[in-house]
Amino acid sequence: MSLVSISRKLSREISQLNTQEAASFTYNPLQYARAPHEDYLKKFGSGPKQILWLGMNPGPFGMTQTGVPFGDVTMVRDWMGIERKIKPPSNQHPKRPILGFDCPRSEVSGTRLWSFARENFSTPESFFSRFFVINYCPLVFMEESGKNLTPDKLPKELRDELYKICDDAFRATVKLLKPQWVLGVGGFAKKRALDALGETPIRIGSILHPSPASPRANRGWAQEVKKQLIDLDISLSPS
Repeated sequence: MSLVSISRKLSREISQLNTQEAASFTYNPLQYARAPHEDYLKKFGSGPKQILWLGMNPGPFGMTQTGVPFGDVTMVRDWMGIERKIKPPSNQHPKRPILGFDCPRSEVSGTRLWSFARENFSTPESFFSRFFVINYCPLVFMEESGKNLTPDKLPKELRDELYKICDDAFRATVKLLKPQWVLGVGGFAKKRALDALGETPIRIGSILHPSPASPRANRGWAQEVKKQLIDLDISLSPS
């Protein structure tokens, strides 16, 4: 099994979920942004990896646009060297259009995360030789207003169905990449990793989420995360 086959299976299964009553709009970038998403998996996902970073789900100007986790357009295009044409889904919220690599907005979380990787490892190849970044849930949920609806806020029945599918894909990814560490980017992701992996020799921790909604992140996310990694005895020295 490969990361691509895991991703395609995940996409098929989550596409069968009935999300209409819970979310006015649901986007699946594994479908409409499959090309750049799979470019990311093929280019940087060959394992094993030492540390797997696990995010929650796509941000509106990141993976939602580019198919890459935390995928701010500038970082994906100019640092990772990935750029593809995207065919947007037919049913879009007017306030949340899919513009792909033409999206003019910056994804703050993605800019922070990938800038951290660039500043500490210089090249993508150096960073990805030890690290890999995925999202637990690939779907984007929106309320009628266009406001983001996070997976933990979904109705329990739908949430349980979603978590089962995402848990299976996450476990398959862990089995393939054989990481020593899984680091949740934020508390939600850490909890999902703990629940999905159960008793395992893999160490599970977390780092501060780079969201601009976090006052701590706004005071210096990179410095905080560097301290957290040092406390976990995870070296930032390129391999």
